[in-house]
Amino acid sequence: MIYDIEFETMPREALEAIQLRRLQTTLEHVYATVPFYHKQFEKAGITPGDIKSLDDLKRIPFTTKQDLRDNYPFGMFAVPMDNVVRIHASSGTTGQPTVVGYTARDINMWAKLMARALTAGGASRGDIIHNAYGYGLFTGGLGTHYGAEKLGASVIPVSGGNTKRQIIIMKDFGPTILTATPSYALYLAEVAEDMGVDFTDLKFKFGIFGAEPWSENMRHEIERKLNIIAVDIYGLSEVMGPGVAIECHEAKQGLHIFEDHFIPEVIDPDTGEVLPDGETGELVFTSITKEAFPVIRYRTRDITSLNKEPCICGRTLIRMNRVSGRTDDMLIIRGVNVFPSQIESVLMEIDEVEPHYQLVVEREGKLDTLTVLVEVGERLFSDEVKVLQNLEKRISNNIKEYLGVSAQVKLVEPKVIARSQGKAVRVIDKRKI
Repeated sequence: MIYDIEFETMPREALEAIQLRRLQTTLEHVYATVPFYHKQFEKAGITPGDIKSLDDLKRIPFTTKQDLRDNYPFGMFAVPMDNVVRIHASSGTTGQPTVVGYTARDINMWAKLMARALTAGGASRGDIIHNAYGYGLFTGGLGTHYGAEKLGASVIPVSGGNTKRQIIIMKDFGPTILTATPSYALYLAEVAEDMGVDFTDLKFKFGIFGAEPWSENMRHEIERKLNIIAVDIYGLSEVMGPGVAIECHEAKQGLHIFEDHFIPEVIDPDTGEVLPDGETGELVFTSITKEAFPVIRYRTRDITSLNKEPCICGRTLIRMNRVSGRTDDMLIIRGVNVFPSQIESVLMEIDEVEPHYQLVVEREGKLDTLTVLVEVGERLFSDEVKVLQNLEKRISNNIKEYLGVSAQVKLVEPKVIARSQGKAVRVIDKRKI
């Protein structure tokens, strides 16, 4: 099922014509209203009128998260505050928060895009959506909520936390769609098991999970433990929020980007050069329909590649492959680039371990060391020391073989690693302390 047949199945030539018109309108808008972008164009020696094709987009300088922070709080807004009806912000855990605004038209457009996304993920008007994304300044909760209402589905605005109560609601209300971060979905499964609740007795059909990178192996783990079809959704507050791209549940082979609203590029993160389709690099987005907070060539720091091949679902939209990591959470261990999701993929191949882990990076003298903490079940943890030592050695060897980096593996008791109600904290980098 497709929510918006016209735009989601449009021939590429027609789609690119719409993209160009909307891009030119957006550039004129920000040039006239946002001092930052006006200066960016002047530095590059161009005006919006010089952008006559989609290929000309690469002539425009990039926008970074630091640029947004430098213009905190409202310096990047392209409309007067009288026209801004909603303000969201990032958590600011890695620096000053980035603040984004929405007009009433922006909110309505976002709801439609999320309705598209939910439909692609398996939801329909008759579903009950258990929305466990956090509400508040984080865009996940309200973005999903408005999309569910636009779709005409019933939405349970349960948010994160109160996990035992959520399990009771799942039993009593019979929701059919789960929306949450993948790490929280696994925590829900863990708590349900402790409460004696079997997910096979619940009514869930599909789960739409995002807000953090997760591996294909974690997908299998979620599907097995929650008895659900797990679909990946992508978004970020700076570009809109959730609903920028999503997998279709029919194929689950890359996330369809809603290109009539966002133009994607993949660049070499070191040189800024635009890479051909299929090559892996940093994802860059330009929004072409937003009023309050358009972004031009925004560097997401997410690592992926693009694929224009037709999809079996009928959508003609370009697909981005699953985000494999971020350029700013990439660990360099003795010259080897390592993403947490790569470690996760190796761990999920090991039957004896639980899907909860943490990476601890330290510096001993001039050398960096990586320790992988991973939980095992109670039965195994109470086994002989030699059994645990052999398992630690096997995991360490697998990490070395697949990723080329040496890591010390420490098996820990169940529930030792802190659970998150939002994005999981996967890395503790003690080199910065």
